[in-house]
Amino acid sequence: MPTPQRQLIITSDDFGLSRGVNAAVEQGWRDGILTNASLMPGGAAFDEAVQIARRNPGLQVGLHLTLVQGTAVLPHAQIPDLVNEAGEFSDNPVSAGMRYFFDKGLYKQLLQEIEAQIQRVADSGIPLSHVDGHLNIHLHPVVFAFLTELMPRYGITSFRLSRERLCHNLRFDRQRRMGKAVERIIFGALAGHARPLLKQLGIRYAGEVKGVLNSGRMTEEYILQILDGLHDGLTELYFHPGVLPDAEITRRMPDYRHAEELAAITSPRIKHKLAELNIGLVNYRGDTKSYV
Repeated sequence: MPTPQRQLIITSDDFGLSRGVNAAVEQGWRDGILTNASLMPGGAAFDEAVQIARRNPGLQVGLHLTLVQGTAVLPHAQIPDLVNEAGEFSDNPVSAGMRYFFDKGLYKQLLQEIEAQIQRVADSGIPLSHVDGHLNIHLHPVVFAFLTELMPRYGITSFRLSRERLCHNLRFDRQRRMGKAVERIIFGALAGHARPLLKQLGIRYAGEVKGVLNSGRMTEEYILQILDGLHDGLTELYFHPGVLPDAEITRRMPDYRHAEELAAITSPRIKHKLAELNIGLVNYRGDTKSYV
């Protein structure tokens, strides 16, 4: 069989958030097409996620940077302007993003928390290969500026450049058309800002990222529809799989189709379609994975 011209990175976000997410990650890696998992350092099930990563060393692990809708690594006393007394970030990504941009008094605390999240994963002994972010916060201009300082220092060589073709998405899913258009404009601009700096640093990224516009709805039917239209080169698909019932992911993401996304990652139909199209499975390191 010829070398695939199209390659897919398959990532699960929110690794470490809860036991249901962790179980889905391990199942997706062992029985499905998952190649990557992005780890939340402040997640309640972080320690369990580390154990899963250690017993599945082929699963590539990255940082799922969390600065909204989640829990910090540092205590409230150290970053009092970022979190409440329970150590939780704001649940409002828009207002938090505006504060992070305009309030320069937050910059020191932001940098400390970002580095603490990287350090917590590094201290676990897991090789940390890539960075992405909860609600794509890693592309926020201030946050990204700090990451450009920290990634080379910690040997992080890959980054999720969250940009997706709106026209390709709407061909198969017409929901949230206005919302998707706004997201495409915002993340397109942020990706355009980040791309030259990533090239300068030698940080690898995929040509397109699927999951930005259909977050929480990456179902088997949708994936089967979009595979034919993938561009040559490297594409990342990211998911939010979960084994239910799980109170934490249901509370955090009540509208997401966690079980359906896990079913897509383990779907025999999708594996067959990938083989039929000669689309290779890889991670950001370039390691390949079989469909079996």
